[in-house]
Amino acid sequence: MYRAMLPKMEDYIIALLKVLLASASTPLAKAIKTSGALNVLADVLPEDANPVEPQRLQKDLSRHKEIITKAVSASLLLLLKHFRLNHVYQFEFISQCMFYANCIPLVLKFLNTDMNHFVTGENSIPSLDFPSCVFYIEPPPTPRHTIETEEQMGEDGLQGKLCWRNMFSTVNLLRIIQKLTKWRSPRTMMLNVFKSPPILKKTLKITHWMVHLYVLKLFKQQAKYLGKNWRKGNMKILSSIYQHVRHRLLDDWAYGSDLDTQQWEVPNGEQQLKASLETYHAMWYSDLLPESVMHDIPCHIDDDEMTCDVQELIDRTEIQMPKDFDRNYKDWLKREVYDKEHDWDILLQKFG
Repeated sequence: MYRAMLPKMEDYIIALLKVLLASASTPLAKAIKTSGALNVLADVLPEDANPVEPQRLQKDLSRHKEIITKAVSASLLLLLKHFRLNHVYQFEFISQCMFYANCIPLVLKFLNTDMNHFVTGENSIPSLDFPSCVFYIEPPPTPRHTIETEEQMGEDGLQGKLCWRNMFSTVNLLRIIQKLTKWRSPRTMMLNVFKSPPILKKTLKITHWMVHLYVLKLFKQQAKYLGKNWRKGNMKILSSIYQHVRHRLLDDWAYGSDLDTQQWEVPNGEQQLKASLETYHAMWYSDLLPESVMHDIPCHIDDDEMTCDVQELIDRTEIQMPKDFDRNYKDWLKREVYDKEHDWDILLQKFG
């Protein structure tokens, strides 16, 4: 799959992010009237300008947007997880494509909306859900899931009914940001540039344990870049990180300050990663890269220049051989190499 997606990986990521942006919770009229905007509701809108049931139509359009958001967020997360299992450079390449396509500010913009209304929205039509839409039966009314409250996150936490589809999308978006910034200090610093702490703090009002877990992980990653004043004013969040997030032996997220990494080093780190990715692609996917890109990639051990350098290094190296080596080396080659027969099947079975 990576070989099939590599030539147009950036286009695929940008297309998915455009669909995610178009399915965000924006007014319907604004999304349709905006010139050049991607209309994800073209297949759902009826031809009649005055529908018989406008409320049912509005609910169906909102439900359609929620399904698109759920599908796109899950697809992006599955791509990250799949390529991470294949090879670390494949994961780094798709994560860099998402980073350059402004995936992080887009997800933060999505989370900056009214998330309380989003996760508790009642946009489900029972007759259109599975299996009622297949068997054409009206399902009986069933009680919806409820959100469990947590006293340690504040009294103003969200209390109400849960829309499982929107909750699933919210968790996926948080996991995408966490995977893009994990162990990447320059990208983690960009979270502070995009003013993510107040957005993530507002997301904590969704009192669901999985949402809290990934929000606290994001706070743990960027805590050292937020300063002492922020840590003093948000001791409840730090206490929750200690209680719910896994720690390592030499973790210094709560009191350390990474002074070595500066904001202007973000492009340098990404350029170094890009050079490593180009070397990896030239080694394994050279047939998919254009010739203009291949000329800019540094040569490998099989290239002529590197072979000459290695040969010069071998010539300069002084190797001490036995005194009678010049006189007997032909006999040694004939006895140990040319005349000696090896049963390679038996040798391979020993290591099988």
